[in-house]
Amino acid sequence: MVSKEYFGEDKKIEFKQEIPSKHEKFLKDIIAFANTSGGKSIIGIVDESKEVVGIGDQSPFKLSDSISSMISDSCTPLIETDIYPQTVEGKTVLVVEVFPGKHRPYYLANKTKEDTSYVRVNGTSRPADPVTLKELEIEGASLSYDSMQEIGVDYDENKALELCRVVKEIALSNCETEDEKLAVKDMTIGKLEDMGFLCRSGRDLAPTHAFSLMTDNHSRFAKIQCALFKGNDRDLFIDKKEFEGPIYEQLSDAFQFILKHINIGAKVDGLYSKDVYELPIKSIREMVANAVIHRSYLVESKIQISIFDDRIEVVSPGMLYGGMDIATMKTGRSKCRNQAIADMFQYMHIVEAWGTGIPRIIKSCKQYGLQEPVFEEFGDGIKVTVYRLNTAEAVEQANKRTVEQANKRTSEQADNQVNSQTRNKTSETRDKIKEFLETVNDASSAEIAEAIGLSQSRTRAILSEMADEIETTGSTSNRRYRKKK
Repeated sequence: MVSKEYFGEDKKIEFKQEIPSKHEKFLKDIIAFANTSGGKSIIGIVDESKEVVGIGDQSPFKLSDSISSMISDSCTPLIETDIYPQTVEGKTVLVVEVFPGKHRPYYLANKTKEDTSYVRVNGTSRPADPVTLKELEIEGASLSYDSMQEIGVDYDENKALELCRVVKEIALSNCETEDEKLAVKDMTIGKLEDMGFLCRSGRDLAPTHAFSLMTDNHSRFAKIQCALFKGNDRDLFIDKKEFEGPIYEQLSDAFQFILKHINIGAKVDGLYSKDVYELPIKSIREMVANAVIHRSYLVESKIQISIFDDRIEVVSPGMLYGGMDIATMKTGRSKCRNQAIADMFQYMHIVEAWGTGIPRIIKSCKQYGLQEPVFEEFGDGIKVTVYRLNTAEAVEQANKRTVEQANKRTSEQADNQVNSQTRNKTSETRDKIKEFLETVNDASSAEIAEAIGLSQSRTRAILSEMADEIETTGSTSNRRYRKKK
């Protein structure tokens, strides 16, 4: 018996004892893999028992050619595959590896794409619903939904100029240094068009979906729902809010909702104390921003943020985009569903270069002593879970950080005090040496040491630092010192 994990990610693997007599059952998985994040169909393993039976006396090379011809003859557009034999438990199986497609949707050539454009959902292959099919078509045409024209809405120059003013104001407010502020350029109508917030309808400007989402936003589903639950399940609400309006305002409101309902302590920094949250709040903000940027605005669902005693969950509508999978996403690679929104959020300093946020979230949680966040794809959504410390652990971690900071400050203060005392003492000694040399013509280091009450080695060390004030005569063994005239 062999597990699916032996060949890779479980939900991206299908076992087949043999090629079914009805080829469509086999091709269904091939198409689904091409329409999502790729996968492998392993021929020669029983799916139910996971028993390795192999392909028997069949030539793996002839079988490979047969499968390759079947896929190219039956599916459209052409699906990219790699078919090769592999030995498992002493038997030969055939691996049909399917790569994420670039020309979606893929479907059976002799049937409609509405009926045979399959996708992978939770480890199974199923027909794409109309919304998913629409997204596959947009993606296959190398378009970005948010940059497409908002049909039925006229261009309003005053509204466009107001958006320019607001996004620059937010960008400046999010800058941490003066240099960053100086680097923020004016947002203009031309830049809105370049970024995909405006497009051309003939010769005239027209708003895109991104423009509407950042201004009036009348969408029923482009909203964020936030809830605080008692305990670790969804039985009892303590607080809940639904935020609407421009998506950047929703992001800000949702972030404040989270800050309101997580633990906060104080850390002394010099003469002042500052608030310290139990979670890395920059990463939490970026996690919410990612949900707004990468969600599907075609899916009739809202972003949901749920706060429990032990965790925070952020659910974003829409499957992973562009053939991405969770493992690849965690390495920092990214494909953006809503390019215009992503570019604007980067201009506004809400996020850094998109694609880098996931590794930062993982790293910052580790630095806070938290469990690694969990990223899951389910149905037509993505869920990110960040785990909180329990109350006792949170107090312990806060106390530990406070003690470490206090010890560091105490050590620095002690070092500063010692250094100050040393500097003062050395200065006094130098003055004594100069006073003594004023009363004699010259003197040896031993005579000077006896006169000022200091060891000879320490006296010589100080004398070596006074080259601009005293001069020497004689050899090293018979050196004499006198004050410069």
